[in-house]
Amino acid sequence: MHSLTVTWVGYMSLICFCLAYTLVIFEEQIHMRKSKPVILIGCFMWGLIGIYEAQHGGGHAHDFVKELIAEIGELFFFLLVAMTYINTLEERNVFKALRAWLLKKGLGFKKLFWATGLITFLLSPLADNLTSALLMSTVALAVSNGNGKFIVPAFINIIIAANAGGAWSPFGDITTLMVWTSGKVQTMEFSYLVLPSIVNWVIPAMIMYFVVPDEHPEGGKEAIEMRPGAKVIIGLGVFTIATAVSFHQFLHLPPFMGMMFGLGLLMIKGYFLQRQGQQINLENTSNEPRLDIFSQVKGVEFDTLLFFFGVLTAVGALQYIGYLALVSESMYGNLGPTYSNIIVGILSAIVDNIPVMYAVLKMDPTMGVDQWLLITLTAGVGGSLLSIGSAAGVAVMGVERENYNFMSHLKWAPAIALGYAGSIICWYFVTTSLR
Repeated sequence: MHSLTVTWVGYMSLICFCLAYTLVIFEEQIHMRKSKPVILIGCFMWGLIGIYEAQHGGGHAHDFVKELIAEIGELFFFLLVAMTYINTLEERNVFKALRAWLLKKGLGFKKLFWATGLITFLLSPLADNLTSALLMSTVALAVSNGNGKFIVPAFINIIIAANAGGAWSPFGDITTLMVWTSGKVQTMEFSYLVLPSIVNWVIPAMIMYFVVPDEHPEGGKEAIEMRPGAKVIIGLGVFTIATAVSFHQFLHLPPFMGMMFGLGLLMIKGYFLQRQGQQINLENTSNEPRLDIFSQVKGVEFDTLLFFFGVLTAVGALQYIGYLALVSESMYGNLGPTYSNIIVGILSAIVDNIPVMYAVLKMDPTMGVDQWLLITLTAGVGGSLLSIGSAAGVAVMGVERENYNFMSHLKWAPAIALGYAGSIICWYFVTTSLR
């Protein structure tokens, strides 16, 4: 396929992409959801390619888009199920119960700093980094009594822990999911990233620990019970992840099939819970809310899913035009994979890590498993360097704007950068056997 990089369609597409991305970066200021510009521009870029090819006797854009939509569809359905499970667990009070349990412990700020960080780090590989960061930052805020000296380090610690925890699991972040479904890193090989991820989180946490006030907030009084069926749904969630891994690992089928199977199980469980709820309401006239799975699907963060579609469509167009091959050649060809992957990680703090990772997968530089692990690590944790660098950071900024903002995060960037460097050094030693 000949390159379209020096044609009018190439230049126009590049300008459109930069324009859409500028709108995404200023999402907070202009109050326009990030999915809107990328969907419009992504499809417009393909329209331009279609016009160009029609003028020049056709091409194979149609076949390329068919392959592209298969990739997007796989990830789209996977995320849809994961988000529906999270919404259902929230509706059944699972996260509120966890929050109440932590509040009741009556821990001091220093212990809470470590507790919220550790829970985030362990929750993120299963419930994804965005959900974990949102949940734990609301816990930290609830126990803070408005103390800014605790809120800022606690929030930053939670964001780093969420991104680091998400980097060592295929389900922890959309970028790790993309690397896993593309077959670059196998399920068990992600375990090589456990130690580098711990280093990435612990180094800045230890530095920030010294500024956390040594005070005891008031313990919470409320006791929150999980709603009927909550424990079964937690079990179904774990089983669904195991099914997705098994479909991918042993049956060589796309993992989203395993996830959709799990969604089917959740829907059947929802049906019985609804029947049960009707029965209880008839007998006791209780107001126990009935579980409606479709309202949980409706509550899925569609802005994220549609942004995902738009970005992959737009980056796919840049690949088809030939720009990604140019970047790959100049970066990976000249600098080599290690330096290129470290730069990509830093870049993901400025530009969303999803398009950056997708672009690297589409460039498909010749790299060993050790280097694919490095890019998975850097793209995952690099976003912690700035508050806007990851979905977790952006979400937490919305939790409490008074104390925690872009500038309060930036002050701790040197400590976070130390963690970033430490995790890369750790990666170098743990992957020696893979070289």
